[in-house]
Amino acid sequence: MLLKSQNVCIRVMIPTKMFFTKGVGAHKDKLASFELALRKAGIEICNLVRVSSIFPPGCKLISKKDGLSLLKPGQITFVVMAKNETDEPDSHVSAAVGLAVPKEAESHGYLAEYASFEETESKARKYAENLAETMLAMTLNIKSDSEASSKKIFKSSICQTAKGNKDKLWTTVVAVAVFIM
Repeated sequence: MLLKSQNVCIRVMIPTKMFFTKGVGAHKDKLASFELALRKAGIEICNLVRVSSIFPPGCKLISKKDGLSLLKPGQITFVVMAKNETDEPDSHVSAAVGLAVPKEAESHGYLAEYASFEETESKARKYAENLAETMLAMTLNIKSDSEASSKKIFKSSICQTAKGNKDKLWTTVVAVAVFIM
């Protein structure tokens, strides 16, 4: 979309699609562990730019398979990413991204990143979803976790968990919402 103002042309970039992906990596080097987690998620070919938590109105949630097919090597790709890492054997790490969008209104939604230690996937996922729901409920002026909220808000999430490597390698988990322009 192009906006013109006082003879200046500004390109507005609004994502039209989004998909969730996740990954886990283990390596003796922390950065390499992160790279392996991105590879498992399928987004290592992109130049990732972390953005805040607004899900644009009209943005469509698509499958990981469809989303990955739209990425090109070197592409600048906007993401909301949760990341966690440990080098402690058997330490449990989680990373989750929750999504909350209005069911009916053509309004924006929210994404929320969450990283934790010693939590189950179910707890981390639910926490991320509830955090996104809370932010959206404030915008809609309703109480989150209420009956009105459940009728008006759609929630979804992605979560990656892992136990720290027994050989004290760095273990990194990522959960990512990937925007497609």
